[in-house]
Amino acid sequence: MVNFTDFGAEILDAYNSMISLLPLFAQKFVSLFLIVFLIFVYSVFIWKLYRFLANKDIIGLNLNQYNKSEHPLLAKTLAVTFYFIEYILLMPFLIFIWFSVFTLFLIFLTENLEIGSLLLISAAIIAAIRTTAYYSEDLSRDLGKLFPFTLLAISVLNPNFFSIERIFNQFQQIPAFFNEIFIYLIFIMILEIILRIMDFIFSLFKTADENVNEENQVKEPKNE
Repeated sequence: MVNFTDFGAEILDAYNSMISLLPLFAQKFVSLFLIVFLIFVYSVFIWKLYRFLANKDIIGLNLNQYNKSEHPLLAKTLAVTFYFIEYILLMPFLIFIWFSVFTLFLIFLTENLEIGSLLLISAAIIAAIRTTAYYSEDLSRDLGKLFPFTLLAISVLNPNFFSIERIFNQFQQIPAFFNEIFIYLIFIMILEIILRIMDFIFSLFKTADENVNEENQVKEPKNE
């Protein structure tokens, strides 16, 4: 198993050995470049993240198109099975991957925060984006941009943010990340299941209201 504490220390020692050979202005240039690169990668990731998670149906596989059965009972069984695979298994897993990467970014961007707090912050942001996606995808996209970039702004204002040593030292938090993250996988799966059930129930009421409105329009006498 990788010892991230030793690994981070080795990388930091190698970095310090290499950069010490450069003049002072070059050392500052390299450090600034690495910080800018981290911000760039984080910004691109957040841009992809909110565009992905803000969609209510983020996969769009439509596995039910492969349901070719003509038997009514079998067709319904296959439809439920495909729905379960696509929206109850695959979707939470994909969301969990984005959540994991986002948390890793937070580990490198912040300091003096325990891994439990970082996981809670990350899970709250991801959950808020997913929940609002079922209400309004536009609102979800706004949240997906606001929270992560606000965290970035707060981190940049930290005097220790522009420190390569701080970033390398954050490696020691990664083992705790792996130990606790699977708790949030269960949370994400349960949340997505609840949202899907509620969305299905609301869609039934909506369909019923639309049918009633159509019937009322048919019954209305035409003005001559």
